[in-house]
Amino acid sequence: MAVKTKASTGTTEIRPFSVEIPEADLEDLRARVAATRWPDKETVNDLSQGVPLATIQALARYWEKEYDWRKVEARLNALPQFMTTIDGLDIHFIHVRSKHEDALPLIVTHGWPGSVIEQMKIIEPLTDPTAHGANASDAFHLVIPSLPGYGFSGKPTASGWDAQHTAQAWTELMKRLGYTRFVAQGGDWGALVVDQMAVQAPPELLGIHSNMPGAVPPDIDTLFQSDITGANNASGKLPSDLSADEKQASKALDYIWKHVAYALMMQTRPQTLTGLADSPVGLAAFLLDHDIRSLDLIAQAFAGKAGGLSRDDVLDNITLYWLTNTAISSSRLYAENALSFFAAKGNINIPVAVSVFPDELYPAPQSWAEQAYPNLIYYNRLDKGGHFAAWEQPQLFSEELRTAFRSLR
Repeated sequence: MAVKTKASTGTTEIRPFSVEIPEADLEDLRARVAATRWPDKETVNDLSQGVPLATIQALARYWEKEYDWRKVEARLNALPQFMTTIDGLDIHFIHVRSKHEDALPLIVTHGWPGSVIEQMKIIEPLTDPTAHGANASDAFHLVIPSLPGYGFSGKPTASGWDAQHTAQAWTELMKRLGYTRFVAQGGDWGALVVDQMAVQAPPELLGIHSNMPGAVPPDIDTLFQSDITGANNASGKLPSDLSADEKQASKALDYIWKHVAYALMMQTRPQTLTGLADSPVGLAAFLLDHDIRSLDLIAQAFAGKAGGLSRDDVLDNITLYWLTNTAISSSRLYAENALSFFAAKGNINIPVAVSVFPDELYPAPQSWAEQAYPNLIYYNRLDKGGHFAAWEQPQLFSEELRTAFRSLR
């Protein structure tokens, strides 16, 4: 991989950044895809055994024969990209300032298996709202960093870069950019990061928005985490007074904790996943199998059916992981983590906004969100969209952020 960045003359300097992948790297990728040794076909006619052979073979054919990395590389390099060093680690980020001077600074954080590519569709609607049917008063100055160990950010060489550390780094980044007041948004790992920013509550942070809120009562979260095999009958031990929405969320949580083998592997044995650094198709299959609804959406894309994501969307992100060789370094964030993904974190008193997309891992009930976030200023349930909401439904997602943060301007 080749990148261009101005040489650093100080630890707090903001350096311009661009990326130019050598053609030899792309040729090597195509050759490895062509040489894939395939497994047998699954023995079921659904997604219960993981990524179907037909889906991953269709992806590989397109990746080898038609996909063009240079298109997304050009889109990335058309954006203002930068690098800065925080606590000894290089942090890559996109920084797009709105033409509207009163725009609200916003930092948006991706998760796994995502990247800054996830948020590229929301840049224009958020920074230039008047060109997208909204008002100038809804504009944002947008900062989109790559998580440590992800994309073009540096790869930690020692432990310690968990969600709490990243939250502190993001506050430092925003202050380094000159922002004395800002808001933060996140989903997946980004949701944990913004929750921790809210726990830390730096004076510059006005509020947060989450599309995967940490709102589950801790006792219910612990119940399901302790029943991954189903032997403890967690569902039968739930409180008897749950509302319909709370029962729906509990059912989803029960399913999630029984299908998180990929997360448990990364949490406990990330270095064992060496094969992901050696086989692009193996990496692709692993990244596709995040959750069954997202997998279904991706499978439809490679079956020629229109949906929230295109084939290029999917491969732009996977190819970034391959070319930066971040399969293992990104996995280590799971090993660093000592927090629950879904449980309420406590001690969050700043303003919080929550958007619930129907195909998210679990649909957070308003009752739980109100308990987890005493200063809940916005809650809304959408009628479409899933775990990768900004990527799948950028218009809806942008509208949510405009509305969610309006009262904090």
